[in-house]
Amino acid sequence: MSDGTSWGEKLRFGFKRTSDRLGGNLTGLLTKEKLDEETLDEIEEALIASDLGPSVAARVRDRLASGRFDRHLSELDIREIVAEELEAILTPVAVPLEIDAFPRPQVMLVIGVNGSGKTTTIAKLGHLFLEDDYNIMLVAGDTFRAAAIGQLKVWADRLGVPIIAGEEGGDAASLVFEGVKRGTEIGTDVLIVDTAGRLQNKSHLMDELSKIRRVLGRLNEEAPHNVILVLDATTGQNALSQIEVFKEVANVTGLVMTKLDGTARGGVLVAAAEKFGLPIHAIGVGETLEDLRPFDPRAVARAITAADEFDGD
Repeated sequence: MSDGTSWGEKLRFGFKRTSDRLGGNLTGLLTKEKLDEETLDEIEEALIASDLGPSVAARVRDRLASGRFDRHLSELDIREIVAEELEAILTPVAVPLEIDAFPRPQVMLVIGVNGSGKTTTIAKLGHLFLEDDYNIMLVAGDTFRAAAIGQLKVWADRLGVPIIAGEEGGDAASLVFEGVKRGTEIGTDVLIVDTAGRLQNKSHLMDELSKIRRVLGRLNEEAPHNVILVLDATTGQNALSQIEVFKEVANVTGLVMTKLDGTARGGVLVAAAEKFGLPIHAIGVGETLEDLRPFDPRAVARAITAADEFDGD
């Protein structure tokens, strides 16, 4: 990474609050000679309290119960088993964004509630694509907030990429239309579109996204190629309800989870993967442009459980 810290190190540091919380919830539960029903129940409750979700907790409990462990299990043993189960859940959904649309540009609608880190995530995704030598263009489609338009303009300038932007209160669909038209003319590979993050009135959001889709359909019937929901990990289980709503109104195709370094609730990443099975394209564990990356399921699972710190790897 640009500051000399490896991505693996950033993952471990980013998930430290989450792994500390998990460890704290497990502490004191593993003192008996063998796992009885009471201890299994307590471990399951500890995993739920760590924001891994009831289904994931039940899955781990079943794994422990089926092992017929007749000896004392250390905290490391538990962490290793949890890490294996988390890796199994995360592996199918760890899907990097592929730029494969033809004709170009590939149109990505980026959605999410205000405050989720949506606009910054657009910049970080743009940085990823620029690293892979793709041409990108941004569209400031969140026309309900002047601050969002201004922020995206700043990011476009920092990245050195073109941006389509209008005035506050402007028509987002018209901006998207202009973006696709201009992007096609100049050979843009990826068009990344910011959108309004209003959930207070779902019908308005649905109407706006439907209008954008209709406009896109006139230019490219395959667009949008991606509808990416940005989630703030600090909201914990509320992130799951956001997925429910946005799936209903926006036909979400994949997720990006941000702010995992600022929370002890990083287990919600696993809960989201287990409950919805949507591709998780990237995760954010820091504030710099380089701190959003596709993830390695094994590395993330072991960062959440801090298994490597315990076994000395």
